[in-house]
Amino acid sequence: MKFRTTFILLGILVILLSSVILLEHRSTRVQEKKEQSEKLTDFKASDIEKISLRVDNQTSFTLSKDEKGSWQIIEPIEAEADDYEAKSLVENFASLRMEKVVEKQPADLTAYEIPKKEVLLWIKDMSQPVVIQVGMENPIDNTLYARRTDRPELVLIPGYLRYSLDKKLFDLRKKDILKFATDQVEEIELKSSEVNWKIKRQKDSWYLVQPVAALASKYQVDNLLDNLSRLRAREFLAEEKTPENLKQFGLDRPEFTINLSLRESQQLSFFINRQDSKVIATNSLSRKIIEVESQIINDLTRKVSDLREKKVAQFNSWEVVAVSLKKKDQPEILAQKELVKEKKQETEKWFLLSGGAKEPADESKIESLLRKLEYLEAQDFIDHPESLSSFGLDHPRLVITIKHKPVDKEEQIIELLVGSEDQKQLQVVIKNRDFDYLFRVDSAFLQQLPEKAEDWKQVENKNQI
Repeated sequence: MKFRTTFILLGILVILLSSVILLEHRSTRVQEKKEQSEKLTDFKASDIEKISLRVDNQTSFTLSKDEKGSWQIIEPIEAEADDYEAKSLVENFASLRMEKVVEKQPADLTAYEIPKKEVLLWIKDMSQPVVIQVGMENPIDNTLYARRTDRPELVLIPGYLRYSLDKKLFDLRKKDILKFATDQVEEIELKSSEVNWKIKRQKDSWYLVQPVAALASKYQVDNLLDNLSRLRAREFLAEEKTPENLKQFGLDRPEFTINLSLRESQQLSFFINRQDSKVIATNSLSRKIIEVESQIINDLTRKVSDLREKKVAQFNSWEVVAVSLKKKDQPEILAQKELVKEKKQETEKWFLLSGGAKEPADESKIESLLRKLEYLEAQDFIDHPESLSSFGLDHPRLVITIKHKPVDKEEQIIELLVGSEDQKQLQVVIKNRDFDYLFRVDSAFLQQLPEKAEDWKQVENKNQI
């Protein structure tokens, strides 16, 4: 009896579920049918192969997809299209919602200024384009009067489409035509009437090799490459780099020439010139001459000293595993970071090592000094010093050794020799053993140096309960 009741109830449940699913399916189909009836176009954007805009019966532009699926301008000129702008334009007209049907059989389209503009869509597997004619703006809600030429009704379409319909040829052109892969650059050379330099990449760093051998600022060099790669056309001045056009815009003898050596022995050169209030540019791979933003001039006119790395030592204070200070005729002060277990968790702690003994260190004092050294910058450079003795570096007052372990790299050691202090200028000269030149820095950091190892010992809090 119980089995029979269960079976009947199960059957009722199946019937109810089937009814719900059927109703939902029908509701979905009704909704889809309603949505389709409210659309002037309902195509997949990927199926549109060509789009054209006509204004007053004259073609403003035509875009077409090439074999790779990239959009190209084919009328009134041949040029690469801005991919974002082209796709946005196509998507706007591929699936176009109607706001309202105004007239099912309009008698006079000219009363609505149709056809003021026309959008032609060439759809895959369709022999003729779909033509959308657009007229005046509806003053009540800023919608636009429109119709499809293969349908009789006059409708209103969203007002935001006017931005697409007002697009100019320049808006649709690819503007970053000078773009290149900055991570492929191995060498940069700048030639100009006032500034000339050459910089080479060495692993993760940049080094000046002309006019002086020195570590370059990675930030400044990477920023220059990024800005050069991101140059965008404000205006297209010439479609072809003919000798006449190069001379007209002063690019036959440009103010700035930037030569880039890329991997696999590739070469790329930029030519930039200032003319009146415009900054004009092209490169060796482009046929175009364009006007670009003037900001790039600030990068190209920087002094060589501005491109140099001013930090005395390159390290992150949190990656330091040991630091030692050796003053003249005094015992070495050595601190080392170690992993210790506290409350079943591993944590890093600083310890002082002296005479075979190990004592807890005052972490705040050590890390404060390391941060000071991390951001210690040159106020001036001394290139090709004749002798170290002139700066008290033949017998330095202090040698600072920093051992650090960058992520995913081998342990590295930095050794800094600190010379005598200039009491009047409040400066001290430092030599980083990795470089041939010297750094002249503010001597204020000397005040944070410990006089003896005891100064770095951890002080127990007597009031601690």
